[in-house]
Amino acid sequence: MEICTKFELAPTFMHNVFLQPQQQSWLRPSHSTIQQLIALNPITVSQRSRWSRSPRSCSLEAQGSSSSSSRRSSAAGVMKKATSSSSEQDPSTVSVIIPVFNEVGSIRTLVERVGAVMRRRGAPYEIICVDDGSTDGSTKLLKAMAAHREDTRVVILSRNFGQTAAMAAGFDFAVGQLLVTLDGDLQNDADDIPALLDHLIRGGREGDDEGSAIVAAAGVVDTGVVREDGGFDLVCGWRRNRKDNFLTRNLPSTVANWLIGNVTGVKLHDYGCSLKAYRASLISNLHLYGEMHRFIPVLAVMEGAAISEVEVQHHPRTSGTSKYGLSRIFRVLLDLTTVYFWLRFRDKPMHFMGFLGGVCILGSLWTCAFASWSLFTATQRTLGFSMAISNAAPSYVLSAQLLIMGLQLVCLGLLAEICVRFEPQHRRHPYRVREVATSGTTM
Repeated sequence: MEICTKFELAPTFMHNVFLQPQQQSWLRPSHSTIQQLIALNPITVSQRSRWSRSPRSCSLEAQGSSSSSSRRSSAAGVMKKATSSSSEQDPSTVSVIIPVFNEVGSIRTLVERVGAVMRRRGAPYEIICVDDGSTDGSTKLLKAMAAHREDTRVVILSRNFGQTAAMAAGFDFAVGQLLVTLDGDLQNDADDIPALLDHLIRGGREGDDEGSAIVAAAGVVDTGVVREDGGFDLVCGWRRNRKDNFLTRNLPSTVANWLIGNVTGVKLHDYGCSLKAYRASLISNLHLYGEMHRFIPVLAVMEGAAISEVEVQHHPRTSGTSKYGLSRIFRVLLDLTTVYFWLRFRDKPMHFMGFLGGVCILGSLWTCAFASWSLFTATQRTLGFSMAISNAAPSYVLSAQLLIMGLQLVCLGLLAEICVRFEPQHRRHPYRVREVATSGTTM
């Protein structure tokens, strides 16, 4: 480590260790070693967030192409230099993540409101706007804002990947140990952010007037997990008085919340509310893809998270158009099926496949027995063996098919068990970044 410090090779050493895991697996350092190397070398904020979060998040970068590597280099070049490792690791630092898609009429106002709220709160913070392939001028506006605001970074995706991917990009670029997400359409209220963060950190401990006020409008979700410090790992917003169209938005959402809660056992009032507060330690263990952002509470329960929900304000949309409609219902049902299977059989897929295979094998045995009994009784009735075998042949064929199907399902379950036991640590990002804009970017 002294050699690396002397010649300022620690970032290169860490790059080789994490971006070439197969060639350098014998060199992979521990998490404490990473922190020591970071403290001894002046590196950028974006590099620090990737290296200090966890080896798993660092390993994600190995799946990118050469263009991804150049993107990381260019992004690092425009980031501010870190002044001290202690401030970077401040547990009170908050990253506010705002996915943006065609919200040119509202995003400036939202960022200004979020900045004002966070400045009043007093703790260190940053605002990360993720432009998800906007085509209405939002990208140009965001870059101009980032050039003049030191608290704002803009991650520009190469195309529209969807809200889940945009949130995943924001999580990956975030530096804070506390994370907040909200929509970019001004329907979520920035004034609710401090309440969510306070409930995330302190929960409803007695003797705390502010915390007691929060608890009055909050509910603890029964996940069987309680943090020793009284706080939570995830706090979800609940739009109790939602200002959306009843038939196309509110009614389908109510049905979906009831269905998801009863199927998964994680009963929330509002799965669709984007205004949530998270601990970075929880998010670093979640893998988001597809349209799984609405199932983050269920995925969090699978990781042993303590969850609560707090009532938040909701406002009518004043600009732009909604990106969701009735067409999402079918997709939600498909995602719910995936999440249910993942929740029940993630670590034991053989229980599911073996059950189906066992049913098929038992059906095969029963069909074979029935065919043999029919063959015997038909022969006894002097129908002749040839006539009897022709009557029993379809049953024997069905029995053989069920037996083969059952064996295939059992073998598939064994393969799934092997895949689970050797699950790869390197997962591909569900997005591709074109540019990162900050106050140091030349406009």
